[in-house]
Amino acid sequence: MANAQCSCGALRLALPEKPNVVIACHCIECQRRTGAPFGAGAFYPAEAVTVSGFGKQYTRDAVSGGKVHSYFCPNCGSSVYWKADNLPSMIGVALGAISDISQLPAPAKSIFEQSKHHWTQIDAAGEHFQQGSVARPSS
Repeated sequence: MANAQCSCGALRLALPEKPNVVIACHCIECQRRTGAPFGAGAFYPAEAVTVSGFGKQYTRDAVSGGKVHSYFCPNCGSSVYWKADNLPSMIGVALGAISDISQLPAPAKSIFEQSKHHWTQIDAAGEHFQQGSVARPSS
């Protein structure tokens, strides 16, 4: 098992060894959530993750519809994980919260590149999207 936690250790997650996918997200909301030019998350099956401690929830509207529920530690403020209404079977975990990064692959997708900082580049990502993570037909 892998672990993730906030800075003070009050909010912890027990995770499977390997995530289903790792994604770099350049949307404005992820930039605000992380205070960084992009958010990076590992996605795990929700039923395989055990949460210990109390996370304060912040809910926002998702660009793709539905809501995104972010959980952070009320003690230290670290953003640790999130759940999206449009993807109820998965939990996204902030890469910076994961203790053993040696088993994490590079991001497979780089999404919402329309709001990407011009100096960032996720070369390892196999797929790049201007908006969400699903290709949309050109208009």
